[in-house]
Amino acid sequence: MGDDDGLGLGDDVGGVDNAGKKSGGLPGFLPNLLKFVAIGLGALIFIVTVAVITYNILNSRGESQTVIDPTSEYVGTRPQYATFNLIGQMSARTRDQNHTVVVDMVIGYDLNNNAASTELTARVVQLRDFTRSYFSGKYYTELEPQNEAKLKQEIRELLNTHYLDIAKVREIYFIKLDVMEL
Repeated sequence: MGDDDGLGLGDDVGGVDNAGKKSGGLPGFLPNLLKFVAIGLGALIFIVTVAVITYNILNSRGESQTVIDPTSEYVGTRPQYATFNLIGQMSARTRDQNHTVVVDMVIGYDLNNNAASTELTARVVQLRDFTRSYFSGKYYTELEPQNEAKLKQEIRELLNTHYLDIAKVREIYFIKLDVMEL
């Protein structure tokens, strides 16, 4: 036995192996390059397909569970007001003289406004007189529950424009608003 066992080792002469194929060089590199390009394109197509299918599944659920009416106004958080309740419960006859109104009104003003608190306290007698005269000037039909928002707005505007200088009334609350027939 010699160095040649018939294994074909060392028979590669001139870049050609025993089977007649060329090894190395550009012709050997091109199939490998095409193989990697094909794998990359396949992976890209797979990723795009999965992304499209996922997007369609997520958007095919129909309408959102929370439907917001675009015509409604945004309310947000309601501000907090300090309240002035020294006016107390008042009673007066209505303008038609057939009914009596009993009202307990509270005024809401800006929180931590000490000047407003002082002014409201100083004008408590005027506020009581205003409340009595305002409700005695109304007919009982104007004092019905469906008109409360209008009443509150009128009172707020009258107090801000004619009775108060520093304080600004932000809200009017009725603790009690009863109209009784005589």
